Amino acid sequence: MSAETTGSRDFRYWRLRFRAWRGHRPFWAGLFTMAGGVPIMYFPYANMHLGNVTLAMSTTAGAGSLIIGVLLVTLGLTMWFHSVVRTFAGVAAILLALISIPIANIGGFVIGFLLSLFGGALACAWVPTKPRRRDKVEAEQVENTPEPETAATETTVDANGGRNSAG
Repeated sequence: MSAETTGSRDFRYWRLRFRAWRGHRPFWAGLFTMAGGVPIMYFPYANMHLGNVTLAMSTTAGAGSLIIGVLLVTLGLTMWFHSVVRTFAGVAAILLALISIPIANIGGFVIGFLLSLFGGALACAWVPTKPRRRDKVEAEQVENTPEPETAATETTVDANGGRNSAG
């Protein structure tokens, strides 16, 4: 390390790194999908205390709610770390959100349903960013580079099985 470096990274460095990481994946889609999975899997196991009265919201579909919630959280993480399958994850999140309405206390009291539905729709709609102009110009220059042509006559032999060219 040189005398000019402090050895630690400042907040600006980490914020820019996070922005760059976030820009190459459907970040908000994954966040909404994971946020929708949490109430779907939490509410069937929650107990509310109103004074001395305890209300248990557990239903017979508690295991189904837990499975749907865990799958939604997993799909949200998949959108973040494996963005190639974003369309599959988005459609699966939408289907799980719709299934959560009859199974998981009206989709986590509509909160989880709406968040998961919105996250799945964002994942289906997200596309990677286009390359920058400079990268595009460089790609066009490579494509427009002429290839060296070989002069083929009736007497020349191609490397194509040793046959003469059929002109």
